[in-house]
Amino acid sequence: MSTLAIVLIVLGVIVLIAVVLGLLGARARDRRQAGHWEKHVRAADAALADAAATDRGWQRETMEQAARAALTELRPDWQARDLMLVLVDDKPGIDEDRAHFVAVGEGGDEARVVLARQGELWVAERVD
Repeated sequence: MSTLAIVLIVLGVIVLIAVVLGLLGARARDRRQAGHWEKHVRAADAALADAAATDRGWQRETMEQAARAALTELRPDWQARDLMLVLVDDKPGIDEDRAHFVAVGEGGDEARVVLARQGELWVAERVD
């Protein structure tokens, strides 16, 4: 067996091990974060209910439409499979209100959409 063949086999094994370890690490991370997201989503839903009780501008459907529109505009090639409200920042008045959504794509990748309130409208402040 030639030296080149041995080197190629060793490199192939190293790449295979790296791929397997990466997949195992991603699965472990997903299992660890599963409860984390549920906790944040429940807390955000509760905060949204409180905010909506005192201020009529917190309609979830309107906010989700604004978040989806921002994703379509700023990431046209990316498709969100799921959209979760994870943070409601309801400050006194309406000018400093913020809502944070996490969009999960088909491959499990995530994008955070931060909406800011301008009067009765919700507009994307940033998409990370």
